[in-house]
Amino acid sequence: MLNQLLTTSALKKTTTAAKEPEAPTGCPCQAKPPEEMKAPGSYLRENGILMLINKFDQENIMPLVAAIYEYNLMPEEVQPEQLSIIINSPGGSVHSAFHLIDAIKMSEIPVVTIGKGLVASCGVLTIMAGDRRLLTHNTSVMSHQFSWGSKGKEHELHSIVKEFDMAGSRMIDHYKKCTKKSETYIRKHLLSPTDAWLTPEECKKHGLIDDIIETY
Repeated sequence: MLNQLLTTSALKKTTTAAKEPEAPTGCPCQAKPPEEMKAPGSYLRENGILMLINKFDQENIMPLVAAIYEYNLMPEEVQPEQLSIIINSPGGSVHSAFHLIDAIKMSEIPVVTIGKGLVASCGVLTIMAGDRRLLTHNTSVMSHQFSWGSKGKEHELHSIVKEFDMAGSRMIDHYKKCTKKSETYIRKHLLSPTDAWLTPEECKKHGLIDDIIETY
């Protein structure tokens, strides 16, 4: 029965198709084949647009670092004029953040950082590292001192204190270079004992960004 239905259906389609006149070659009414669409993400990659929409860790940061290196190794005739990193992140590992920051600073292609949604903690470290720093007017921004936990024997805890101190100094130095503000100013407004939630206008005032994008 199934074979009969399929055969009958095929015959009907063949009969129907045979009744349709063929358009003569070169007829202007002949439909043109649709242009092949590129795979999703192709246009972003071609234009050097990268997205960081998750926490900072090795798994999420390594593809971005690799992409920056890849763009810089391309022949100049196919390189994008600039790279854009769109950031929407709650933060994460400071070490992963500085891995990405070093890649941005080493890039011979200018890197634009754009904050959207939420830019917090390591996201702030990264957005201020761009050659041009932008923020949409709807973005929430939070800057704070780094937090870290450790456990172990007494001598091990004493040993890790050195890395705590170095990480703190590294962050202050990064803020100073990117904002052009003094350590006193930074500790008061950006790295105070409590989390500093900032408006886009405050971010611009403190030197974290260059311009605000009014999306509507």
